[in-house]
Amino acid sequence: MQSLERAFALLEIMAEAGGETSLSQLAESSQLPLPTIHRIIRTLVGNGYVRQLPSRRYALGPRLIGLGDKASQMLGTWARPHLAHLVEVLGETANLAMLDGDKVIYVAQVPSPHAMRMFTEVGRRVLPHSAGVGKALLSQLSDEEALATVRRTGMPAATDRTITSPEEFAAELQRIRERGFAIDDGEQEIGVRCVAVPVEGAPSRMAVSVSGPDRRVTWEFVERAAPLVQEAARTLASDLNHQT
Repeated sequence: MQSLERAFALLEIMAEAGGETSLSQLAESSQLPLPTIHRIIRTLVGNGYVRQLPSRRYALGPRLIGLGDKASQMLGTWARPHLAHLVEVLGETANLAMLDGDKVIYVAQVPSPHAMRMFTEVGRRVLPHSAGVGKALLSQLSDEEALATVRRTGMPAATDRTITSPEEFAAELQRIRERGFAIDDGEQEIGVRCVAVPVEGAPSRMAVSVSGPDRRVTWEFVERAAPLVQEAARTLASDLNHQT
């Protein structure tokens, strides 16, 4: 049982490091002896859950992809009632997203009934700094971890409103922590506004959002929507913890 717990801990450390790391980095983060880490990693490599790179570093392996896909499908099933409720009361598209390495992946969506609505393909990966869900997700990390993430991905401007400065981004994360939700005000796509909330207390880092055209998602809408999205995030976290 102890070896199993250590194996999962090492996989999580690798995931948090962007999916690739060295034995020495694993030892530093896990506080485990190198011989123990080497034995566990050798077993994971042999089963396809970790692969060794030509540089002799280690990366998450291909067998995790199938597990992740199935887990995402189940997560989407559990999240759908909560997202559907948000669409029912707010009338705009609701999404669930998670961190996938250094990027954000959309894992579930319930679309708005409006003819003009926001649509993001489930499975799509985006950079975190310009998306409401990305900012909500990174707000759950320390400033050091969050800024390390966006430095690895880069901070390109998707629009003229995108935050591209690490210092400004750190200030934005602090505002999100204080008010409890993130806003994407045309930062990923012109004319689109999004309210996103981290799902605190969930088994893994995720965020719920509601997004739509800014002519409907006004600032008055944001004030009304934020507590409803926060409540959806709380109930989703509770449901997920009862599933585990």
